[in-house]
Amino acid sequence: MITENLIKLFARDLQKLKEEIFLYTDEEKIWAVKDGISNSAGNLCLHLCGNLQHYIGAVMGESGYIRNREAEFKLKNIVRAKLIEEIDATIAVVTDTLEQVSKKELEKDYPLHVFGEPINTEYFLLHLAGHFNYHLGQINYHRRLI
Repeated sequence: MITENLIKLFARDLQKLKEEIFLYTDEEKIWAVKDGISNSAGNLCLHLCGNLQHYIGAVMGESGYIRNREAEFKLKNIVRAKLIEEIDATIAVVTDTLEQVSKKELEKDYPLHVFGEPINTEYFLLHLAGHFNYHLGQINYHRRLI
């Protein structure tokens, strides 16, 4: 079933996010921005974790997570260990939630109208995977640029 593959993909990509965060030789550079760069790797990391914990954990899994999207982009200088904790928490909630999703639930409309209209849950989960990888690529580029 597709959820098994999504669990593997999200786990793989969240592990890659951890690797990227660990590859910064200077922890302060995780939060650096320069001309032409809107977001630091730290803020993108918080955004990715918040996005998955909200849309998969809270909405689908009723985890109780309360998202503060604005903070994902405003918080600064959070220690690397805390970012890693957020990534690990995200891996756990995504895995736990998707393990409970049935084929029937995938075929239903996603509970929120994220794009202003109903969308299929399976489609939205695939969108989340694509969104994650877009920002993961930005973090990789940010690390090499900074």
